[in-house]
Amino acid sequence: MIRQDFIAAALGEDIGSGDCSTLACIPVESRGNAILKVKEAGVIAGIELAQEIFKFLEPDAVFKVYLKDGDTVQAGETAFEVEASVHTILKAERLTLNCMQRMSGIATLTRQYVEAVKEFPAKILDTRKTTPLFRSHEKAAVLIGGGVNHRMGLYDMVMLKDNHIDFCGGIEKAIEKTNNWIKANNPELKIEVETRNLDDVKRVMAVGNIDRIMLDNFTPEQIQEAVDIIGGKYETEASGGIHLGNVKDYAQTGVDYISVGAIIHHAVSMDLSLKAKIA
Repeated sequence: MIRQDFIAAALGEDIGSGDCSTLACIPVESRGNAILKVKEAGVIAGIELAQEIFKFLEPDAVFKVYLKDGDTVQAGETAFEVEASVHTILKAERLTLNCMQRMSGIATLTRQYVEAVKEFPAKILDTRKTTPLFRSHEKAAVLIGGGVNHRMGLYDMVMLKDNHIDFCGGIEKAIEKTNNWIKANNPELKIEVETRNLDDVKRVMAVGNIDRIMLDNFTPEQIQEAVDIIGGKYETEASGGIHLGNVKDYAQTGVDYISVGAIIHHAVSMDLSLKAKIA
């Protein structure tokens, strides 16, 4: 979803026929200032989106940025200050906080995973386990936290998962059919194949014509064996059962990528607040 369309839809959901609370007690001509306060430590994300939200409602709003996306922050810091119509500030408040709290939580958790494996070449990947219609912002938060985006959706990379393989009739047939389809429809697409055991890995290697092998629910020891079998011929990705307590064990196997859906779906929103700045 284009960002402006997202903002329009999200504001429409919240405001509906009008902000009754503000209309009831705040004169339309009132001007005000508000500051975004950080209430806990982490990695801040969503400041650029916040500015777009305010500018969408009021193009002449004055938005002063004190922190940037990706900064490590502590409780008590001020991320930005906005000067605008009070009606604009109050309409934008909840959408701004909802987006920034969610994105900052994802960026913070992603950074923890990235730091845990920083001495190894492995990169932390996100997945498609995202909030519907908020995926682009959640994946942007992963980048802000130092992670890497996997495919955005079903359209920009082929991933032959277990169900594709089983419905198609096996790994060999799935890879062959996929290559024929790609040649006829989109030669730029890359192919990733999910494997469930070392025998699957050997079968994929025998067929070839792919770009990345996913090693799903392998132990670190099995990952190491698979990486040795693959021998750098294809990219490798570890997935399944990976958490902060064991991610380093996976990274030291030499695997290229480690996908962790939890960096999005298990992230806890950061505590932030937008408060009126009274002169």
